[in-house]
Amino acid sequence: MSAPRGKAASPFRQPKAVWAVAFACVISFMGIGLVDPILPALAESLDATPSQVSLLFSSYLIVTAVAMLFVGWVSSRIGAKRTLVTGLAVIVVFAALAGATDSINGIVGFRAGWGLGNALFIATSLAVIVASASGGFSGAIILYETALGLGIAVGPLLGGELGGISWRGPFFGVAALMAVALIATLAFVPDLPRPEKVTSPLAPLKALRHRGLLTMGIMALLYNWGFFTMLGYAPYPMELDAHELGLVFTGWGLLVAAFSVFFAPRLQARYGTAPVLYANLLGLAVVMAVIAAGVTDPTTVIVAVVVSGAFIGINNTLTTQAVMLVSPVERPVASSAYGFLRFIGGGLAPYVAGKLADATDLSVPFYLGAATFLLAVPVLASGHRLLRRAETDTGETEQVAPALTPVGVRAATDAPPVVVAVAAHREAAAVVDAAARIARDTASPLEVVHVRRTAVVEEQAADTETDEQAKA
Repeated sequence: MSAPRGKAASPFRQPKAVWAVAFACVISFMGIGLVDPILPALAESLDATPSQVSLLFSSYLIVTAVAMLFVGWVSSRIGAKRTLVTGLAVIVVFAALAGATDSINGIVGFRAGWGLGNALFIATSLAVIVASASGGFSGAIILYETALGLGIAVGPLLGGELGGISWRGPFFGVAALMAVALIATLAFVPDLPRPEKVTSPLAPLKALRHRGLLTMGIMALLYNWGFFTMLGYAPYPMELDAHELGLVFTGWGLLVAAFSVFFAPRLQARYGTAPVLYANLLGLAVVMAVIAAGVTDPTTVIVAVVVSGAFIGINNTLTTQAVMLVSPVERPVASSAYGFLRFIGGGLAPYVAGKLADATDLSVPFYLGAATFLLAVPVLASGHRLLRRAETDTGETEQVAPALTPVGVRAATDAPPVVVAVAAHREAAAVVDAAARIARDTASPLEVVHVRRTAVVEEQAADTETDEQAKA
């Protein structure tokens, strides 16, 4: 969950537009943990089996995965704000419908619609915050990370409190809160310029032809298989009510947020991405095996799930970093391809786990989850050299061809130019001035290459400047 951090007076002194989207981000990030506390209550109230209830995750995540392939294309055609508003509106409608239905099949279907809205929202929320923030993109990233951590931590608590009243509570709660976010977004977020280049809907799939991106994507798929197996099935052997489950998963969420923001970057800086991921995946495999072996002991399951939050927090951050390090394509395209594989793994896992649990016993899905964590290790190892070379920046990895957009008229001279490359930072003007003096003293033309940086948080990537700002 790390991102480049510059100096900013205060990341929390932001325009209303940023706060409107940040609030929506908190509610969106609540979405996964919000339903965990009500899973047993849903099964009991609607006379459904755990495998049927698990489809709440499958329908939501599979639709999100497929939609991730197209949201970049949609956003590039209708603009970031319209995409964001559409996503929020879809979430409001389908969350409310899920709360109003009386059948498990209805909830599963409406969760699929919710997943579509979620994909539209999460794919553009970071870009909108970065574009609307004051004081540079570093402050915007801090705010986005704060919203992400808060949503992960508070989601289960809110789900448990509302679920203690009725299993419908979390669904109606999300609908109401997202409606507030929708109104605030419409009122405060200005229209943002569309990108000059329309993203191809096939770009994410084509990007998976690159070995490094595909390898890390498969590793993420296996990791998320184990992760969502735990989320989908761990509540049942705990034998707790909705309120108590909310407290357990709040403890889990706090560890996820803390280890994502504070510990993962430090471990990565000290030991490197791959070694930390190896140890982390092995740790997750052990935790899942403990859950499987102790599935009849609620205390064992509770402790293991809470502890897993530390490993999951680290893994969420470093898996994204690994994908972005080895990717030879533009980061927004890489994030869409990665999101597709990641959510496919998360979506299929609860469905398969349900079938296994029905055919055998509840420990088998957890053993399978442990196996997927272990299998992710050799997959990661197959791309170890690519990842290592990317981290050490030896230049041996597959490079991205730069997209150069000429601005202005090229000097009519055969003299070799003085070329200076700068990004959007406080010393950029001074660097260009120094290059201009060299060009003047050598009677050479001056060519300025403006490098646009990309902010990456979790699986989301966003340009830190609009086309107009980059050309200015």
